[in-house]
Amino acid sequence: MSIKSLAEDDRPREKFLLKGKAAVSDSELLAIIMGSGNREESAVELARRILKSVENNWHRLSQLSIKDLMKFKGVGEAKAISIATALEIGNRKSQQEVLERQQISSSKDIFEILQPHLSDLPTEEFWAVFLNHQNKILYKTCLFRGGIASSVADVRVIFKTALEHFSTRIVIAHNHPAGSLKPSQQDIAITNKIKDAGKLLEIELLDHIIIAQNKFYSFKEEGIL
Repeated sequence: MSIKSLAEDDRPREKFLLKGKAAVSDSELLAIIMGSGNREESAVELARRILKSVENNWHRLSQLSIKDLMKFKGVGEAKAISIATALEIGNRKSQQEVLERQQISSSKDIFEILQPHLSDLPTEEFWAVFLNHQNKILYKTCLFRGGIASSVADVRVIFKTALEHFSTRIVIAHNHPAGSLKPSQQDIAITNKIKDAGKLLEIELLDHIIIAQNKFYSFKEEGIL
């Protein structure tokens, strides 16, 4: 079904889906917020008239009260509140600074980030922190639970996640519920396997951290990695 064959109230939504948000005009965006027009006007026509009354200026539109908006035929209280809400969201968004991604500079940084997740667990969990080339965190997640041995065959999951987040560096970590920081042969094997796999994909393994309560062991600092 083409956009032209749809009712005019439905066209902005379809256009948004098919062509993307940048292709939608101001009046079409406002029409999507309102959802419908009135008996004489489609949502797009009504939106066009509302915007024309404020010289197509979103800032001036945001200054209209609920009662001002309700003066337009077809705009009841619910529509007026929807318009005001959308504009307020835009206002708050513009006032917020873009959050700076946390940057990792040491093994201790990773420990401090993951300790709340791993220090007091009764069973093992295996986590990965995915970084960009500046060592800024793109994503972190628990990948496996119930023991590191079960994760050896799932190295591909780690790198699948890294590729999904365009990560070029990773740090892995797991906990030792019993309290010992000494890496097992299995810990060393999985570290080497991930390191070697990363070389093929040009994704660097920076460190492997073992966490036990308020202590940690770094493969990199100990010269194993």
